[in-house]
Amino acid sequence: MDHSWLVNIFVFLLAGSVVVPLVGRFKLGSVLGYLVAGVMIGPFGLAFIQNPEQIMHFAEFGVVMMLFLIGMELEPEVLWRLRRTIVGLGGLQVVATSAVFALIGVMLGYDWRISLTCGMALSLSSTAIVLQMLQEKGLIKSFAGESSFAVLLFQDIAVIPILLIIPLLADAADVKGVNESLLSGFPAWLRAVIVSGVIASIVVSGKYFSRHVFRFIAKSNLREVFTATSLALVVGITLLMQSIGVSPALGAFLAGLVLANSEYRRTLETDIEPFKGLLLGLFFLSVGMSIDFGMFAAHPVAVPLAVLTLVLVKALVLSVLGFGFELRSEQNGMFALALAQGGEFAFVLFQYASSFNVLNLEQSGFLTLVVALSMALTPFCMMFNEKFLVPCFMSVLPDREFDTIEESNSVIIAGYGRFGQIIGRFLRGQGVPVTILEKDPDQIELLRKFGGRGYFGDASRLDLLQNAGADKATLLVVAVDDADKCLEIVKLAKENFPRLKVLARARNRRHAYELSKAGVDYFHRELFDSSLTMAQQTMIMLGYDPAKVKQKAKRFRQHDEKTLRESFPFFDKEPELISFARQASGELERILQEDEVDDAPALRVVAS
Repeated sequence: MDHSWLVNIFVFLLAGSVVVPLVGRFKLGSVLGYLVAGVMIGPFGLAFIQNPEQIMHFAEFGVVMMLFLIGMELEPEVLWRLRRTIVGLGGLQVVATSAVFALIGVMLGYDWRISLTCGMALSLSSTAIVLQMLQEKGLIKSFAGESSFAVLLFQDIAVIPILLIIPLLADAADVKGVNESLLSGFPAWLRAVIVSGVIASIVVSGKYFSRHVFRFIAKSNLREVFTATSLALVVGITLLMQSIGVSPALGAFLAGLVLANSEYRRTLETDIEPFKGLLLGLFFLSVGMSIDFGMFAAHPVAVPLAVLTLVLVKALVLSVLGFGFELRSEQNGMFALALAQGGEFAFVLFQYASSFNVLNLEQSGFLTLVVALSMALTPFCMMFNEKFLVPCFMSVLPDREFDTIEESNSVIIAGYGRFGQIIGRFLRGQGVPVTILEKDPDQIELLRKFGGRGYFGDASRLDLLQNAGADKATLLVVAVDDADKCLEIVKLAKENFPRLKVLARARNRRHAYELSKAGVDYFHRELFDSSLTMAQQTMIMLGYDPAKVKQKAKRFRQHDEKTLRESFPFFDKEPELISFARQASGELERILQEDEVDDAPALRVVAS
């Protein structure tokens, strides 16, 4: 019995578990760790595994599963919201990058068909690497992260027409005998109809029939059967899409999107997530193993120059398009460098082009090496962006001038986040005019989009408070979430506008003490009400009488506010403060337990 596959799995697990944590200590991410491990165990390293191509075909399921899970995270409304970025930014990126690389190839003397094929393949980026790094860094929900995802999604869709274009670039004699899919012998219009029908059947089955299948399996209470069904779903869709010549990753993404609103969505994600991580790690290992250092030795100048050209050209095209789609400088740098590498589908397209003799084996091997090295370079590009470009852009960005305030009202609200919004809405709902000052320009733009009126400015500056009419106003509500900034604004207002009443948001008891010492007229702790309301609901759901719970909550509030103010003289004397706190805690227990005997009959049976 041949146990070589078992040895390969052991080597893979051992290399991943040892090398990845070591690389991770340098904060370079798991992707680079797997690539380094792949080089070490591959044919050009210690040669523990000789056939990385075989592993690559199996590991591509990791990319498929990742897109399936991403599809389940995106509801159709989110996809519709990104339509402009997907079609506009994604489409322009693929077309522009393909054209630039094709032009470079023609200028270097290559046939236009070879140049166009290489340009289309090199326009694609690595979905696996980019999304993995964005998730690790928590940037997948950022504007740049969403833009990157939109471009990657369009690139996956673009694989389909690229697969149709490559045979058209080959000689007719080369096309014969190549079985690209089950639909190869059909007319183009019929292939389009069949592909559309298959995709429609996936949508209909996922929306209307999948819930019944999963409900039937869930009733068996066998978790392993549910897991097996989840894997069978992904693998089945992959095989179906591959058999009709459609990108398997796109089919998996579509299936995930259809199941986004399923009641079994979380269970499916939980079941597939470990397999996705394992197979993605295997994919990155296979990329590292596929780096042909023999080809590198044969072309010591051409290979680095080609890798550098690939990364710089793609980064330049992406950067120009990013500015056109209103990405800010610090976001655009991350967006451009994250997508500047070649993609895993380029390996497939180079091999596919070789089968039609559009590329010869040496050209295909050279380009595969260039793409693999560009993928290995990506973590360093991201690190370069974080260390140099982001601080540089942040330092050269011009400060936006504060708005000129065109109104003078009796109430000024400084800070319009979650806390300040409730105050402002309540006052305005009763016809009380307020002047809103907010330091975050994005928050001001959002307020204006919804028809509100506010001004960009820092309330800790005296000139802005004067411009807002603080000398004539009656009240200043300080609702900023930064405790130090809040205290600074209160002190500034009390020193310069003695007639102005100041109300402030207190983060905690210590902050409340500092505000009181600064002379604030009223403070309120930001989480006190919501926490006390939750405590009341907890008691009620345990079966206690709601009226008695409400009464005790009132006593708790009165006691807490009274003892807080009484504790202020001891805040700078820790031993005395601890003694006072213990005394107050015992007093509170006595107050709340006065009616303990009367409360017992009020307990109700809680429905199970």
